[in-house]
Formats: sequence, structure tokens, C-alpha cells
Amino acid sequence: MHGPALSGWLSMVLCSVTGAYCLLRTRSGTEGERGAARAEALMGFGMAAMALPAAVLTPPAWSWAVYAVVFGAASLRALTGARGGAHHVHHLVGSLAMVYMALAMAPGLSGGAHTAHGAHGTGASAGGVPLLTGALLVYYALYVLYAAGRLIPVAAASPGLPAGPSGGGPGLSWGTRPELALACRLTMGMAMFAMLLTM
Repeated sequence: MHGPALSGWLSMVLCSVTGAYCLLRTRSGTEGERGAARAEALMGFGMAAMALPAAVLTPPAWSWAVYAVVFGAASLRALTGARGGAHHVHHLVGSLAMVYMALAMAPGLSGGAHTAHGAHGTGASAGGVPLLTGALLVYYALYVLYAAGRLIPVAAASPGLPAGPSGGGPGLSWGTRPELALACRLTMGMAMFAMLLTM
């Protein structure tokens, strides 16, 4: 998952900012919206940690097991809510993709984390199952297009909406702006796509 240093830094910063904004969103909305924001914050911070350039910090060999356990638990939680709508299914796919990437980078399973860290310079493969990686790439490419399509109308319509907590105008707090939540989801979808490309 560690590509060239610049792209790693950009992914880390974007995912960290996204995770921080998702934490801000946990302070408002319904319980379901707060739960979704917590899941997205976990995903954002987890992706930021995975994107950290290896030149800065080489994670210990057991870090990939921690990722697998944390996102395995997140997958189980998302599975319980998967009947609640497509967004829960998306959280399930994202959590399982994080488990998959963690296992693909695990030492002894596919060449190990150290091989993956140097993959961009040596031509070594980070591991993974090509068919599964390809299916996830297609899923995230379609998700990015879908999220971008939903973001454009919301951003264009926002200036004309009435002010106030229910309108979407200037009266909304930073944590309740629908266009920012969509932008965060779009950012995480693009970052996931980029991480999968390095496998």
C-alpha cells in the first residue's frame, strides 16, 4: 500500500482530515448517522495509517494483524446493519477490503509487509488475489463516480437552500453539512482505489 512518498503523504493527509471531519460529525444527527460517521472515521484513520510512507515509519510486522482484527470487528458490526441500507453494505465492503489489504501485506502470507513497502522501487508484488483486487477496483471506481455524481447537485443546490439547521444553508454547523459528508466519502473512495492499485 506504500507507493511513492508524495502520493503516500497526500493520501495520509487526506484520509486524516477525512477521519477528523467524520469525528466531528459524530456530535450531531441521529444515532444511525452518528454510527455511520464513527465507521467512516475509523476507515479514514485506518487508511491514513496504511498510507504513511515507509521511509517515515516502517510498521512492525504485527501491525497488519492489528489492522485485520480491528477491521474484522468493523466488518462484523457493519454486517449486523447491512439490512439497513446500501450505505451499511458499503461500510461492510470497505471494512472487508481493509482486512483483505492487511492480510495481503502480512509477513509470510504474500511476501510480507517489508516486501510491499519496497514494491514501488523493486517491482515486487505486494500480494493479493488478482481477481478479488480487480473486483474491488471496479467497485470503488463505480462508487467514486456515484459519489461524485451525488456531490455535484448538492453543491450546486446548497446556495439556494434556506438558512437554518434543516435547510442546508449557512445555518448548518460544519458537522452537519451534507456536501462535506459526501466529499469525505468521495475522498475515501478515491484513496481506497489508489491503495488497491498498489497491490
